Amino acid sequence: MDFSEVIGQQHLKSHLSTTIANGRIPHAQLFTGVNGSGLLPMATAYASELLCSPYVKGSPEYLACKNKVARLSHPDLHFVYPVNKRGESAKVAISDDYSVEWRNFVLKNPYGSLFEWLQSIGIENKQGNISKHEAENISKKLALKSFEGGHKVMIIWMADNMNSDCANKILKLVEEPSDKTVLLLLTEREEQIISTIKSRCQKLVFPLLSENDIAEKLTKKFQIKETLAFQTARRSRGDFNKALQLLEETGEEEVFEKWFINWVRTAFKAKGNKIAINNLLEWSDELAAQGRETQKKFLIYCIEIFRQGLLKNYGTDTLLFFEANDKSFSLSKFAPYVHQNNIFEINSALVDAAYHIERNGNAKIIFTDLSIKLTRLIHKSELL
Repeated sequence: MDFSEVIGQQHLKSHLSTTIANGRIPHAQLFTGVNGSGLLPMATAYASELLCSPYVKGSPEYLACKNKVARLSHPDLHFVYPVNKRGESAKVAISDDYSVEWRNFVLKNPYGSLFEWLQSIGIENKQGNISKHEAENISKKLALKSFEGGHKVMIIWMADNMNSDCANKILKLVEEPSDKTVLLLLTEREEQIISTIKSRCQKLVFPLLSENDIAEKLTKKFQIKETLAFQTARRSRGDFNKALQLLEETGEEEVFEKWFINWVRTAFKAKGNKIAINNLLEWSDELAAQGRETQKKFLIYCIEIFRQGLLKNYGTDTLLFFEANDKSFSLSKFAPYVHQNNIFEINSALVDAAYHIERNGNAKIIFTDLSIKLTRLIHKSELL
């Protein structure tokens, strides 16, 4: 992938190109932002420029180098990403075990999400992680001389999934890098990276993509009408992968919508209603039976719909995009129940639930507790 193929982010492209041209390349860099804003495509394009910089542009050697990076087969380009073992295998999984699947995944959609990656290798019901065994493998790779005599580039995708043992081992590589080694850590959750690593990395913050950039890319890639492209771009909120998901209409949002509507209606009825309480418990059981990544995605979906309700309640219709498939659910009728006196608590409860799901908490208890909180919060009166 080249910089020309990366959507938007012109100032970051210019900065990274300048570091190569001036020979002032930081050995450890932290790319932080929403994955759909282009973390991985930018890192790969940067690696391509860096690995191919010793050759004259347009020469056979240069074109061969570019081709190897484009196919993700360059011997001096390494990737690390969250994985887990399949089935009941006792073997500890590392990235190399999934190298073929990773190459296919990235070539298909470099803007893809962690959930989509885990889904592609059949472990979406498990937590992806980067373990100490991965760190040992990284150390072995970076200890070797570069195959082509230039730089070695190690891209750690979703680096916030490193466990503490792995992070501590990586720290040594960041503090004492081998010659001509570039370590790129990509993360959506910078706060999960230990401070000792962050303080030793040059940080690049990736802003959300503009609606124009997303719409232009969608129009060129799929030959769709500009009106549909801009509508999709607005709904994606700066995340190109989200835009792709909206176009594909996989049906996931329809399921989330059904769960959400059932949840808020039942929670509203549950005040002093034993039957509704039992229905909430049944709803919690249904959600608890889903995979953890699905549960987290649903909670993020809920946060967004409550946000849409708040925006509707306070008259900022220009920022709205939600339109329910279930015509019996009206955002206008739902909006008055989302206001300044409960939105912060509702949002906090959803964020906390996602955090505990991620930490392998008991999903049935988490969703039951969340539901009981909502029965109280949704009946709160708005302050006048």
